[in-house]
Amino acid sequence: MARALVEKRLAACVNIVAGVRSIYHWKDAIEEEEEALLVIKTSRLLLDDLRAEIERLHSYEVPEVIAMQVVDGSERYLAWLERELAHKPSL
Repeated sequence: MARALVEKRLAACVNIVAGVRSIYHWKDAIEEEEEALLVIKTSRLLLDDLRAEIERLHSYEVPEVIAMQVVDGSERYLAWLERELAHKPSL
């Protein structure tokens, strides 16, 4: 999934954090699973397309997709990120 998101330029970079243990309610039961956490670097403009692609590719019925706002960062890194992402025309 990470490679597909980068190849489609929906993400500039994806960090894969393996070995995450999740405990959660699902369909009236408590589940416990080992999962991989993906930290996906994208832009707000691509978020809807990214979410749709994750939902299409993911094996879960309800994959976790949350967005966190970046309030600041290295100018060079943020410029690189912008260059690597697909560009959608302004509406």
